[in-house]
Amino acid sequence: MNAWGILWLASLVIFNDGRNVFRRIERQEIVQADIATENKSLPHKEDYPQNGVPKGQQLRARARPSAKPASTKASNVLTRGEVGKTEEDGDTSHYAWQYLPHKFSNRIDWVYDLVTNFRGTGWSHQITSIPAPPLSVLQDIESTESPAKSPRVSSTGNVRYCEPISLLRHRLMALVLGYLAIDAIKIIMMLDPYFWGLTSSAPPNYLPTVITSSAVLTRTYRLLLSLAGTYTALNSIFSLGPVAFVGIVGPRILGARAEAWQYPDTYGSYRTVFTKGLAGWWGGWWHQTFRFGFEAPTKWLCQKLGWDHRSTKGKTLGMLIAFGCSGCLHTCASYTMWPPTHPIKGPLAFFWLQPVGIISQMLLAGWMKKLGIQNRLPTWVLGLGNFIFVHVWMYYTAPLLMDDFAAGGIWLYEPVPVSLLRGLGFGLEGQGWWCWHGKLVRWHRGERWWQSGFYS
Repeated sequence: MNAWGILWLASLVIFNDGRNVFRRIERQEIVQADIATENKSLPHKEDYPQNGVPKGQQLRARARPSAKPASTKASNVLTRGEVGKTEEDGDTSHYAWQYLPHKFSNRIDWVYDLVTNFRGTGWSHQITSIPAPPLSVLQDIESTESPAKSPRVSSTGNVRYCEPISLLRHRLMALVLGYLAIDAIKIIMMLDPYFWGLTSSAPPNYLPTVITSSAVLTRTYRLLLSLAGTYTALNSIFSLGPVAFVGIVGPRILGARAEAWQYPDTYGSYRTVFTKGLAGWWGGWWHQTFRFGFEAPTKWLCQKLGWDHRSTKGKTLGMLIAFGCSGCLHTCASYTMWPPTHPIKGPLAFFWLQPVGIISQMLLAGWMKKLGIQNRLPTWVLGLGNFIFVHVWMYYTAPLLMDDFAAGGIWLYEPVPVSLLRGLGFGLEGQGWWCWHGKLVRWHRGERWWQSGFYS
């Protein structure tokens, strides 16, 4: 957590000008205002910094040429002279860009949202792997000609939800099924000493002989179960936010932060693995929660070097830095685990090997294209080749990470308080409905005040 906090804050205030660059989409009420009066109260030219944003102004709608700019006098509202839906249209609200507010209480909300919104959804720095805001939002905030459409599904397969009911139905289903799946995965894991931390143990007896007699199938089984546990846990955790903010708190309190389009899917489509191979696994299918933090150092460095970050050398540098950062984060997590782990030879080596795999697959694809092999093969054969390459690569490299997870005792953590399956007798002997035994929260008193605190 500390390592990610350092990298994330550096991405916001060192690699970017957080004060003047970042802005978020906010929904505000339109009020009747005298346009002539508003124009008189516009800020003077010297009140604008280099980026053209009035100092102290909270909102600025990126209106079309026919619209009047928002004034600082009514920085919390938008005038009827601005482009957007008006009272005659049956809607009195409008979307606009909100820069760093002048009022302290609004500034706290703005900064808190910036710091906790890792994917930048609804912000100017939103990552490219998730869908753009709905067309109605883009029509309000675009200063030039608004786009003709705004697809609900991104190029990587992430889905945007426009209606709260569809979002809540999807996320609640993911939460319920994820809870049951985590419970089942936990029970299965505890039958195998590998997941206790004994990574060199023999396979459990309950598995079929065809698996226990094969080292390849045993490793494959353990890797797939580890992947299922990781994927399900993360997807379930990331479903809690949309359910709480959209379904419980609501827009009346959180405003645009509680609108359904702000919470696209966590994971992309697995089809990107078939179309893009290992690059599709990491850049499309797997969750992109830390993507902006991983990309920020590259863009900053490319700017200093005079490179285009979208060029071949810029993308190569970005890939190396991104996996380097991810490796360092997981290495720090491994280092802080209580049991003996191998932070360098485990997580760090795993993530540093991924660019090698991606580059190798790209070179192989380029060689096949040069020989004309790609043009002669059906699309499904190429997709199957990508699928095989990715999973063979993961078979040989993923144990570096997953063995370290198991050795560190990560699977010994009890994820659910109430287990339906164990209550019905599917768990180990002596287990029942309730899983969180002992004191849930305890107080530790250290020699110094900063060494004291609650723990569980």
